Amino acid sequence: MKAVILAAGKGTRMGGLTSELPKPMLGVHGKPILEHIIAGLQSAGIREFFIVTGWHAEVIESYFGDGSKFGIKVQYGRQVVQDGTGKAPELAKGFVGSDDFVLTYGDILVRPETYKQMIVRYGEKPVAGLLTCTGSQDVTKGGLLFFDPTFCLCKLIEKPSAAEIAAVRAEGYLKAGDTAWYNAGIYIFKPSIFEFTAKLQKSIRGEFELTDAIIAMLVAGHKFAGLEIQGRWVDVRDPEVLASLEKTQLD
Repeated sequence: MKAVILAAGKGTRMGGLTSELPKPMLGVHGKPILEHIIAGLQSAGIREFFIVTGWHAEVIESYFGDGSKFGIKVQYGRQVVQDGTGKAPELAKGFVGSDDFVLTYGDILVRPETYKQMIVRYGEKPVAGLLTCTGSQDVTKGGLLFFDPTFCLCKLIEKPSAAEIAAVRAEGYLKAGDTAWYNAGIYIFKPSIFEFTAKLQKSIRGEFELTDAIIAMLVAGHKFAGLEIQGRWVDVRDPEVLASLEKTQLD
């Protein structure tokens, strides 16, 4: 299996920390966030990587090079226009070829064993992909995922409005006391995902959204397995989160 990492964004909430660095290159325990992610994927047996760069792309590209000093192979593609997560993976289409691939963002940290668990779960039954999730009782935090009794995806709502939350409650998808499952932003896909990203239209937020492609695949009858992330899941979204990681054991 291969891996595609989206690392093009500036990370505006980081303020001056990203004036000269892309957010995935900010340090945690003496190494860039991105290096921790790559090491975790390596521990799951992945050796071929494609990194989508953008803001200060040269920092990432010069640090990792062709990957040989890390025992891996790395290719790059630059996302010149920051127009959303739906189109960025298409830069890796030639790299992916006919292989399955992990897709992750360059600012999400999980335990290394999470990637192994994803690959095992993905291989349990024929599916078009896998979505990871985290659970909460708060239904207002982000992209909501709904699963059937086999924990395969049956519905996805990106950043639901109050009216959409009321509707899924009325439809029985979300009962009082149920865990709300949130999209954790780490996936496995078959190359068929590109058939659907190619057809994307911009969302009401003015961007091409990866989740819209997943929704279209669901409508077309494709199945996605789900996996709850056990233990650490950190979206390094602001300086406070970054600072707190220095007090956290990452292994």
